[in-house]
Parts: sequence; structure tokens; C-alpha cells
Amino acid sequence: MKKAILGKKIGMTQLFDQAGNVVPVTVILAGPCPVIQKKTAATDGYNAIQVGFQEQKEQRLNNPERGHFKRANVAPTRYLAELRLENTDQFQVGQELRVDMFQIGDHIDVTGVSKGKGTAGSIKRHNQRRGPMSHGSHYHRRPGSLGAVDAAKVFKGRPLPGRMGDERITVQNLEVVQVDKERNLLLVKGSMPGIRGSLLRIKDSVKNR
Repeated sequence: MKKAILGKKIGMTQLFDQAGNVVPVTVILAGPCPVIQKKTAATDGYNAIQVGFQEQKEQRLNNPERGHFKRANVAPTRYLAELRLENTDQFQVGQELRVDMFQIGDHIDVTGVSKGKGTAGSIKRHNQRRGPMSHGSHYHRRPGSLGAVDAAKVFKGRPLPGRMGDERITVQNLEVVQVDKERNLLLVKGSMPGIRGSLLRIKDSVKNR
């Protein structure tokens, strides 16, 4: 990828385009993200930059973390993430990544952690159908047959009840509708994974490079 930034999900709203159509958008607080460390193929085996997001009180850090930020001469941040970019020569330690790197009409991919739904049954989790609801069926919302009898085990990949949500999800090919440089806001068409206030990773779209 050529450009990327970290952001926080603010919530959803709607805008009207020039034709008067309603456009649902997600508001993202994107950056500023200071560059804290550079990694190169010569020293680390790959090219990447480490960036921070959302300032943090220094008293909440341990000594190694304080030294890491002090070495870069950057204020402590709550989040740290590596961004593997094609060209890291244009970035310097201490430089800030801002929302103005994106423009209206750009297509991006957004990665986040989806909402956790707790333990769910197979009907809610895998969209399975229920059994007859009459009293004599004795089979209503159970998972159903598990397949082989002689194997004496449950094969991997069966759609069974279990933990639902709380997974890393990437939504691809989303359109940037508006960029607010003064307030560091990015308005993107469509919905994003995660709850309000969750961390998002925004990068240029793989499908539109």
C-alpha cells in the first residue's frame, strides 16, 4: 500500500449528494499519527513505519515505553501500529500523518474489530433454519446432525454454536465522501466494523490501485 493512517470510529450520519440522494456515511477521526520508528529491509528484513495515535499520559507507560517515545522525541500515544508501505523513504521519525493524504473520491479499505455478540446458537451465528415448533417434534433450535457416526468425532469446520463477533474484519473498496482537514475527520460511504470509539486502520484500496 502507498498510504495509510490510523483512526477512531465516531459514528454514522448521512449526507446529500448533488442529485439529492441520501448517502450514509461513517465519520472517522483520522490522525494525526506521528511516525515513531522506521523499519527497513536492510536492518529488519522489511519496509514499514511504526505510527502512534491518540495521546496518552506519560504516567500510564512503563519505562521501556517511555524510552521508546523519548528516543523518537514524540509525545506518548495510546495506540501503536506498523504500516507496511511500498516507499518509506519519504517518511521521517517525528513526522505526522494527517487526513489530508486522502481526497474526495478515493477508495479505501478499512480494518477493525467487529462487535462482540457473546455466545450464540447456530441459528443466529450461521443463519441456520429452526425445526418444527410443534410440541411433539422435540427439535426446535438445536444444531442438528453432526455428520459421520463411525468417526466418533466432530469434524473441523462444522457450523456449531460458539462465540460470535469480536473478529478482525476488513471492508474493502469504500469511497471517501468528504475530508475535513481542520478537524481531522474522514467521512466514508458505508458502515465500518466495531463499536463507537474503536480503532480503525485506513489504507488505500487494493482493488483500485
